[in-house]
Amino acid sequence: MKIDIEDCYKKYAPMIYRRCSGLLKNEEEALDAVQDVFVNLLRNKSRLHGQFLSSLLYTIATNICLNKLKRRKLQGYNCEDTQELLIGSNDPQLEKVEADMIMEEILQNESESTRAICFMYYGDGLTLQEIGEITGLSVSGVRKRLIAFKTRVKLKWEGEL
Repeated sequence: MKIDIEDCYKKYAPMIYRRCSGLLKNEEEALDAVQDVFVNLLRNKSRLHGQFLSSLLYTIATNICLNKLKRRKLQGYNCEDTQELLIGSNDPQLEKVEADMIMEEILQNESESTRAICFMYYGDGLTLQEIGEITGLSVSGVRKRLIAFKTRVKLKWEGEL
């Protein structure tokens, strides 16, 4: 089954925008990310089929946003300078930056798929079943990934204390 990009855009762009906006917290970057998702779809449409298209687009959007966040971090701010600003601050915006930095540190060595699963579970509040439908994994597979992730984080955290 051929993919009609125009129909696909009309149907899924709002969902993709919500995902990108939620991850990037920036309207312009979210709009750019949505365009990047559909550019990727255009480039690869000969290899794709129309089955599970929403799941594919959701995963592509997540990966594009994670890459944008990674680039933002590399280009954006010096972690030490930012941490100095955060010490003793009660500003919710700065607390959000600190939380983002901690999450980036925790997820930096994880695979793209594990990062996506973590964002969907912890960030978006999706159920294991919903994540399984999006990623193509079984509920058990998603659960195993999350348990393995928690174990790695715990070991890393205890090693640094």
